Amino acid sequence: MDTQQQARRITQQILQELAGKKSALSIPVGVSNRHVHLSRSEMDLLFGYGSSLTRMKALRQPGHFAAQETVTLRGPKGEIQRVRVLGPLRSITQVEISVADSFALGIKAPVRMSGELQETPGLTLVGPHGQVELTEGAIVAWRHIHISPEEAARHGLSDGAEIDVTTEGARSGVLHHVKVRVSADAVLEMHIDVEEANALGLRNDDRVIAATRATGA
Repeated sequence: MDTQQQARRITQQILQELAGKKSALSIPVGVSNRHVHLSRSEMDLLFGYGSSLTRMKALRQPGHFAAQETVTLRGPKGEIQRVRVLGPLRSITQVEISVADSFALGIKAPVRMSGELQETPGLTLVGPHGQVELTEGAIVAWRHIHISPEEAARHGLSDGAEIDVTTEGARSGVLHHVKVRVSADAVLEMHIDVEEANALGLRNDDRVIAATRATGA
């Protein structure tokens, strides 16, 4: 093998090794308290026909916001008042609670990704104009990362993938099975619920590190 062939082979090996190395992706944290996403029909029943959500605070994901409106969650065992509604309205009503909330309400909400509502428990939503009996829709949200297609491609991530995320601080740890959600208008953010955040000492806008497979030079 001549010198030029050896040089090309070494260069190719180096490039392959670089492409295979993991890079660190720093991700801001968004801590989610219990909340409700409403459909148009449930909004009408709870707050009056033709009513609309009143924007209180913008969330990190474009177009999403916390509304001034709240509802009461009522289960077989108890109720939780003043649960925030998030906008915009959705096609299907969904209630996101914690494991502790499940105990308080007397239901068994499974850990699910948003929209995966088959065989989930229902409960009663109570608003100022009426109430709604949901036959399903209560979940404990699966921890997940929102990321744009461009950023996902740079880090070798695909929609639906699961990765590990590490945290820093006095209560540092590793979160396994963090799901990746790739969407065109996404802003980089990891969503976890209050229980997970408290266990790891995390607050809104803290940073976590994900080890990802780099695809760029």
